[in-house]
Amino acid sequence: MPRTPPPIPAIRTIGLMQPMTWLVLAWRDMARAGWISFAHGLALTLFGAAIFAVAHHRFWLLAGALSGFLVVAPVLATSLYALSRALERGEAANLGVVLKTWLNWQNSHVNKWGRDYWCMLQFGALLALAASGWVMTSAALITLLAPVPIETPLDFLRHVVMARDGWLFEIWLALGSLMAAPIFASSVVAMPLLLDRRATLLQAVLTGWQAVITNPLPMAFWAAIILGFTLLGLGSLLLGLIAVMPMLGHASWHAYRDLVDASSLPERDLVAPAVPNASVRRPGGTS
Repeated sequence: MPRTPPPIPAIRTIGLMQPMTWLVLAWRDMARAGWISFAHGLALTLFGAAIFAVAHHRFWLLAGALSGFLVVAPVLATSLYALSRALERGEAANLGVVLKTWLNWQNSHVNKWGRDYWCMLQFGALLALAASGWVMTSAALITLLAPVPIETPLDFLRHVVMARDGWLFEIWLALGSLMAAPIFASSVVAMPLLLDRRATLLQAVLTGWQAVITNPLPMAFWAAIILGFTLLGLGSLLLGLIAVMPMLGHASWHAYRDLVDASSLPERDLVAPAVPNASVRRPGGTS
């Protein structure tokens, strides 16, 4: 008999401009969390700088590596979700929350062999695989189709972006968008849900897809905001990522809380095994 898909949480309908509220709430969380929030952005900036230092003369690789690295950003932002979760509950949002998120994950499981024990690791591995695939695809595309060797950002701008003949840049963008769309749908609420509730990986991914299907225009707007701020961060010699990365991470938590009614799933406690209980109410009456 065919297996029945796991039940997914109820999805709420939101307004087109709701993503702007998520950004406002994100800045509030950043102000309340303080340096620990911005430290995430600094870490991402330093890692991006390391990638640039290694591949700055191989821009055919750099273009894919930087964009591929951002594919796995939802996993890297896990402790930002935990900080916003703590603030929402009236708890301290400090280094201890970050350490518990990354080091005490195994304590939130009653059954170490349960389906949800490795779910976040599995999701991170899938995103890393997708990022690696894009890096190789991007590098191969630019290497094979560029009229001259692309070694620097200026070469990419001159011979790919501003090339009068050929459609390499358009093909590169289209292929990147084609790969990014399902990744966005799969990850838009998956990591916050896995952090917050005892859900399987399949439940989390299907919840993200349902959220996008239910709210196509607001989620397209949210994707455009993410892309715009990411490009702004990259275009500022990566320095903008110090603020952009935590802002988008905290905003993603609020996106999850507005989009998903996860009260049907038991809560996950990062310190001790959790038991099902009532969901925490958000300001405004949502749960």
